[in-house]
Amino acid sequence: MKLYYVYLLKCKDDSYYVGFSSNLEKRVVEHNAGKYRDAYTYKRRPVNLVWFQDFTDPSQAIVFEKKIKKWSRAKKEALINDDFNLLPLLSQCKNESHSKNKGLDSAQPDSEV
Repeated sequence: MKLYYVYLLKCKDDSYYVGFSSNLEKRVVEHNAGKYRDAYTYKRRPVNLVWFQDFTDPSQAIVFEKKIKKWSRAKKEALINDDFNLLPLLSQCKNESHSKNKGLDSAQPDSEV
C-alpha cells in the first residue's frame, strides 16, 4: 500500500514549513540539499523534520496539508507536541469584532450626551 505524508519542517530561521510527499525521507533530503532554488526552505536551511502524518489517500493528505498551512504558529506547535486538547482553544477567534465577542461591553453603561 502506498503512503502519502504531510509533514512539518522547522527551518534554520525558526519558521515552519508544511509539505506533502509520497517519499518523506527523500523529500527532506531534497529540502536540505537545496534542490529547488525557489523553494521556501532554500534560504532557510538546514531544516529538521519535526512532525509528520501518513495517509493512504493522497486527496485526504493534500486537504490536510492545505488546512495546516493556514494554521497559526501556536497551532502548529500544539500539533508537533501532540497537545491535541489545545487545538480547539487555539482555533477560537479572539477578534473583538467576532460574533461571539459582541455584547461583552454591554455591561458598561453608555455615557450620557
